[in-house]
Amino acid sequence: MYEVEVKVPAELESVRDRLVELEADPLATVVQEDTYYDAPHRSFPDTDEALRIRRERTRVEGRFTSTRDADESDERVRVTYKGPLVDDDSKTREEVETEVDDAEEMAAILANLGFDPAATVRKTRERFALEGYTITLDVVDGVGEFVEVETETGEDEIDAARDGAFDVLERLGLDPDEQLRTSYLELALEG
Repeated sequence: MYEVEVKVPAELESVRDRLVELEADPLATVVQEDTYYDAPHRSFPDTDEALRIRRERTRVEGRFTSTRDADESDERVRVTYKGPLVDDDSKTREEVETEVDDAEEMAAILANLGFDPAATVRKTRERFALEGYTITLDVVDGVGEFVEVETETGEDEIDAARDGAFDVLERLGLDPDEQLRTSYLELALEG
């Protein structure tokens, strides 16, 4: 499966207003903490790959749960491998992801295999659905505000999915030419 993603910097309040006008379906608002790992056998920055453990908490009654005040059922943990970018026009890449029960145990497994934590990126994400795409309004700690438009597709449909993502951006009043192909991790490390 391929994740087709387009990301642009944006002022989120105006995008929220436009999503209401377009009658986008509001989804969950979550906080994510992504811990990225370096491999002992190759350099992920050199190969344009990523391996991360994502801890995600959903808004509950106007507040976000945290590991300190929530039981484990309030938190989802996923391990994700992201392959190199496959085109020059978007952040499309192979993505393999699975849910795990315990972030600390998964981190211990990776540590025992020689993987070292490289950095952690924290963000608040407000999600909407529109015509087969997920629109995410991101506030990334220490980095800024962004809009991502993404969908998953097979290899044969990448171009059509990317063009559709560009169209959604334009309908939100955003310019696809302002797209950033840099990951939040790279932006955080640059800042």
